Amino acid sequence: MFSLLRLILLILLFIASLFTVLKAPAYYLWLLAVLVSEYGVIFIVITLLILLSGKWVSKYQLVGTVIGVSAMILYCSPILRARSIGVNLQAGINQAFGNRNTVQSDQPFNIFKLFTKDPQASGKRLDYVTYADTTLSLDFYKSAVTGKRPCVVVIHGGSWSSGDSKQLPELNGVLAEAGYQVASINYRLSPRWKSPAPVQDVEAALKYLHQHATELNIDTGRFVLLGRSAGAQIALLAAYTIKQQGIKGVIDFYGPADMVWGYSLPAPKLVMDSRQVMANYLGGHYPAVPQNYAASSPIRFVNTQTVPSLIIHGGNDVLVAYEHSRRLNDTLSKYSVTHYWLKLPWATHGFDHHLNGPGGQLSTYAVKRFMQFTTR
Repeated sequence: MFSLLRLILLILLFIASLFTVLKAPAYYLWLLAVLVSEYGVIFIVITLLILLSGKWVSKYQLVGTVIGVSAMILYCSPILRARSIGVNLQAGINQAFGNRNTVQSDQPFNIFKLFTKDPQASGKRLDYVTYADTTLSLDFYKSAVTGKRPCVVVIHGGSWSSGDSKQLPELNGVLAEAGYQVASINYRLSPRWKSPAPVQDVEAALKYLHQHATELNIDTGRFVLLGRSAGAQIALLAAYTIKQQGIKGVIDFYGPADMVWGYSLPAPKLVMDSRQVMANYLGGHYPAVPQNYAASSPIRFVNTQTVPSLIIHGGNDVLVAYEHSRRLNDTLSKYSVTHYWLKLPWATHGFDHHLNGPGGQLSTYAVKRFMQFTTR
């Protein structure tokens, strides 16, 4: 009986390990993919313990061991690939942004960090704008460095219809500790509000931060926008269209950059009804309001004056196609815009839920280096 149970467990672990190399076909399997690719050390330990139990069984021992070892190799693959990317990451970022002789004590990837907890952080809630029908707030994370400091405006994900300013606060704390003020904002959500309401909210947040720069110790000439998923589309569009707000750069975590193209290739229905999500945000499906899709596509607004951009995307993303980042990268290159694309072949959507995971470590390093470049 124990032999059979061991075999079944190893088969299940092997199936789960496949999501380090394959795209998840359904929503809950996507969540599993985040776990196995970024918290792989946990699955490695579990698999190893079950493998070692094989010395007490005889039946199915060989087949179970082969399956378990195969799973171990797959669980290790994101770690090995992250280490490989980390070796060349500093040089790649220096080539893109220039070596400014900045002090960078962090390593792009440290295997020992995989065994540590993510840092904790919390911000101070501030109301930044009041409309006739709602009041919006932000969470402010105070810089650990005194004096006027650059400010990162963080825009959460959630398919434009959910999420809030408290989403993934760990990076906010890391940036505050590194010497940046951080304002993580709430914005008006669909379907009640449509595009371009969130971009207008970003502009309102920037206005508020300008007006309260003295008390918040913000250098109003050095803002960087950072967004994830739907929030990245908002961040990119705001950074590429808002003028005279001291925006020095934009960080795009797996965002949809081409809404027109994105409608043409929807996500798998078992993962998300992406066309309906876009229709809720843009006021209708593409055939009915094509102009809304074009007006909300950051890629359409890139020009020679576009601010420096950092793109971060996982190759196994099933919610926002990797192709969005490829198209944005090519367009930025076409106009000779300073930028860098951090490619994480194993990673899926939301990989940065774990800052000390393989993808989380590399992306955090890239973000900190980008901040040094844009706010020097």
